[in-house]
Amino acid sequence: MILQEFDPSKEAVINVEDVIDAVPGMPEIGVSCYSRITLERIASELNAVRIASTSTANGETDVYKAVYKGKEIALFMMDVGAPMSVTMLEDVFAMGVQKVIVFGSCGVLDRKIDDCSVIIPNRAVRDEGTSYHYATPADEIEVNENYLDLFTKMLEKMKVHYTIGKVWTTDAFYRETVEKVSRRKENGCICVDMECSANAAAAKFRGRELFQFFYAADNLDAEQWDVRSLGNDQKLTEKDRIATIALELAVQI
Repeated sequence: MILQEFDPSKEAVINVEDVIDAVPGMPEIGVSCYSRITLERIASELNAVRIASTSTANGETDVYKAVYKGKEIALFMMDVGAPMSVTMLEDVFAMGVQKVIVFGSCGVLDRKIDDCSVIIPNRAVRDEGTSYHYATPADEIEVNENYLDLFTKMLEKMKVHYTIGKVWTTDAFYRETVEKVSRRKENGCICVDMECSANAAAAKFRGRELFQFFYAADNLDAEQWDVRSLGNDQKLTEKDRIATIALELAVQI
């Protein structure tokens, strides 16, 4: 298959440095999510200042600088889906960000996982196309090798319940069939997202650090799809807590 044709060359026809310049004063660490509402709320609460932007055919996305507990942090949103998520990661890496903490929702494959609870992936099934341009072909990729112990100890101190397990990363939201869900569960997956495996591959390829965690949203482990709190306007207090958790980790790494 064509996805077996991994090319390890760092040079491409179009390189990110051709279109993105380093940004003076860009913080070393960034915090990102997939909800514009959540990102703008964090930026407002921290009195963040816009210092750059990424641009796609759908318009510009602001990159902010904020200070949380004395530490400068870059704040930015990434678009849903592996291709755009990785493109935006590439952009902020070129701007000067060295470490990124990413949080967002995921669907659960185990109904026992509570709505809005924290899920930490330790491996990701690569059922998307983007990661194969950044890492040699394999069914899975290890994620979150760094900071997992630090993060879990932090959560325990904060008395936040969490679950660690494998995530299924897929490109096709409307092709999460009953049979595929069953196979992924048998393979040990506890949740499903659309970016994690690709984000991890891109960060490793560029020699940067990335830590990604989720909050549980819709439930696929049911006879009928259970939407739970998937919408951006659902359970905002709980989701604000997730953002605070990401900021707390940023202060410690």
